[in-house]
Amino acid sequence: MNTALELLEKVSNGDMLALARAISLVENESEGYQDILNALRFDRLVPVTGITGPPGAGKSTLINALANHLSNAGKKVGILAVDPTSPFSRGALLGDRVRMGDHFRNPNIFIRSIATRGSLGGLSAKTLEITDLMKQAGFDHILIETVGVGQSEVEIASLADTTVLVLVPGAGDEVQALKSGIMEIADLFVVNKADREGADAYVRHIQEMLGLRSVNSHVPVLKTAAHTASGISELADAIDAHYAALVPSTKLHLLAEKAYRLIREQRMKDLHIEELEQALLEKSKSGEFNIYRFASERASNKKE
Repeated sequence: MNTALELLEKVSNGDMLALARAISLVENESEGYQDILNALRFDRLVPVTGITGPPGAGKSTLINALANHLSNAGKKVGILAVDPTSPFSRGALLGDRVRMGDHFRNPNIFIRSIATRGSLGGLSAKTLEITDLMKQAGFDHILIETVGVGQSEVEIASLADTTVLVLVPGAGDEVQALKSGIMEIADLFVVNKADREGADAYVRHIQEMLGLRSVNSHVPVLKTAAHTASGISELADAIDAHYAALVPSTKLHLLAEKAYRLIREQRMKDLHIEELEQALLEKSKSGEFNIYRFASERASNKKE
């Protein structure tokens, strides 16, 4: 049997060391990674919850508390923390692993940090593939924390079944956070650090803003204080309720978004900036050069 497939079999049997190795193969596109992806099964449904929001909102602390709550309920939890890329090693800076250190000895919780490696949208380029790989390992729930870059973190909505937007009162510029595109992707709003002054007023402000929307105006707004686990049980119940209420058309849309992203990445895989520079050097010598015509021609050649 192929070594990569043997590794996947171990993952399916709940071997966390094998899962860590398989994730590394996929993340680095090492030999055998495509065999692993092609052999993945999709007959076991595992809820995927994305936790996003601006830096300082307490996303890691919230995930820490939520994972602890789920573990205490007998659930097996996988956490995928997307960290900024180290400029030296090109790997994740591992900040989230440090903050979630309480769970390292918990056999029901698996934590993995992956680097963005230049990918925008708050995720890593391989988040989709790694999430599907983690679904093979018998988790009851998968939590994904985005890198925390603010308004550009919208890609999580095309990956997660439930997207939780974490905000915090008193951090300044709250209205700007609400006006940004990131507000549109939330299935649940969480006002974290709700023991701070002004939390209730902030919740009402969010609800008022939601009331002005023509669609999806009844998104739940919850209060938590993650450092004391206040409101975490209610958040877990709200996530379960949202996942249970997903309609087939929504699930199909999520699947189409994933397929679109994978196809786009496959088509772009052999496109290199150096090759484009050389082609542009030759084309731009012509007095009739047009960048849009150039791009259309390259795209047409790629399809053939």
